[in-house]
Amino acid sequence: MPAAATAASGTAVASYTDYIPDSVKSFVSDLYRSIRGGDVVGTDKLYEGDFHRLSARVYRDAPWPPAKAVATYCDDDHVFLLLYSELTSRDAHAHLPGLTLTRRADSWDTYCSLFTVVLQNALTMQLPNQWLWDMVDGFVSQFQTFCQYRTKLEDKTEEEISLLQRFDQAWSVYGVFNYLKALVENSMIREVLEREERLEQFRMMNGYEHKQGGSNVLKMLGYYSMIGLLRVHCLIGDYHTGLRCLLPIDIGQQGVYTTVTGSYISTIYYYGFANFMMRRYADVIHQFNKILLYILKYKQYHEKSPQYDFVLKKNEQMYALLAICLSLCPQNNLIAEDVSTELKGKYGTEMEEMLRGDGEAHYDELFSVACPKFIAAWPPVLKEPFTNYNQDVYRLQLKLFLDEVKQQLFLGDIRSFLKVFSVITIGRLAQHMRLDENALRAILLAYTRKTHAVDNYGKITSSADFDFYIDEETIHATESKSSKHHHDYFLTHISKLEEVMGELSEVQLAEPAISPGEEACMLPSYDGAHWHC
Repeated sequence: MPAAATAASGTAVASYTDYIPDSVKSFVSDLYRSIRGGDVVGTDKLYEGDFHRLSARVYRDAPWPPAKAVATYCDDDHVFLLLYSELTSRDAHAHLPGLTLTRRADSWDTYCSLFTVVLQNALTMQLPNQWLWDMVDGFVSQFQTFCQYRTKLEDKTEEEISLLQRFDQAWSVYGVFNYLKALVENSMIREVLEREERLEQFRMMNGYEHKQGGSNVLKMLGYYSMIGLLRVHCLIGDYHTGLRCLLPIDIGQQGVYTTVTGSYISTIYYYGFANFMMRRYADVIHQFNKILLYILKYKQYHEKSPQYDFVLKKNEQMYALLAICLSLCPQNNLIAEDVSTELKGKYGTEMEEMLRGDGEAHYDELFSVACPKFIAAWPPVLKEPFTNYNQDVYRLQLKLFLDEVKQQLFLGDIRSFLKVFSVITIGRLAQHMRLDENALRAILLAYTRKTHAVDNYGKITSSADFDFYIDEETIHATESKSSKHHHDYFLTHISKLEEVMGELSEVQLAEPAISPGEEACMLPSYDGAHWHC
């Protein structure tokens, strides 16, 4: 850098330092000492509490000071300054509108530098899981936002087009995939999750290292990167690969991913959406029922949390997806009473129309609410005429979904008739449906195909609410007996019991005023044969 530029940069940093409030200086110093001192609890309090309070009070409409401006308060520690840069850059992307392309590219460089250091596996610090999850989540979110930004070309100025050409490698899909995959592989987290004794220790320690001088950073970034890979694959429409990336994590039980609210909700949402697009509706209903019960129970505790808006948004998206699933796969016995009540309040009318086969428009509307913001993975074509193609992937996914819905609509009549007639000949059913027998056979075959899917482990699963088989020319139908999920029942009633206990604890019973004489009269007496009051 030229001397003049260096001097100018130094002057800018010095002038910025003059305007840093004492509270911010203290925060940076305390955070540095807490991290380097191995105080994970103290670091978590500073990260979850002080940082968000300062962001809301001091930097609501402006970015935090650059790393160089606070270097003197952390002994110019290179790794800490990278963590500080990632943290403040993520905060700016979350709250400040109209960020320049240069700032977006700078954020990419920050992540590259930070992940390069982490991948060397030489860190001796431990960070809160919440911070590490937010780091991966912010990395994917900024990639998603940048892809949306660079595919809206119609209103771009010449300067912005020039900057896009200059920063053509920033936030490339290959770069994002490479870092996430490298974090998974270098952390060896798959080996940890596959070996039972190491998995048990991993769960017991919640991902933290029990050894002095150990670090959880690479291990937990690798763990959360598997969820990040699922999300990125969902955003580009590759659902099968996304689910394969998540295979080492057992979604069927509590794990480290459930200890951070954002991680838990995000994992189940993208897992559910990927399965939804692969027609595994029963699995989606089961998983969404659990997470929606969780949100119903704990949503009130997140009202003052920075994650509250995220929780509300995912809550609405999952209810919309659940409404679609129950319309295509009507298995209301899989959902709890509280979830069913909430769902009917939100989409009861739409579901009735969809079940009757009259709600094609509702499928379109609900899908637009429920789906993530898809991205175009390919780089933009920076040649005139400039066009917007940020909605291309969404339109393609919507078309694929609506095509599936159209194929499912004509199966509703089959379901209705076979629920009425447990035994009926093909000829008789064809008469009722006003079809010829060959057409009916084709529809029965299609119904079997549409109600069965291959799960992540290669096993064929059924989402049908009844089974049937054909013996010569006779159809035999039996209602499926799905296994009851007793834990959902207990979760629902535990939640209700806690509400009742909470209400009772607020009730103060007034003690009646009793005179000494009256108190004596109230004492029971025994005459040798009977008790008297």
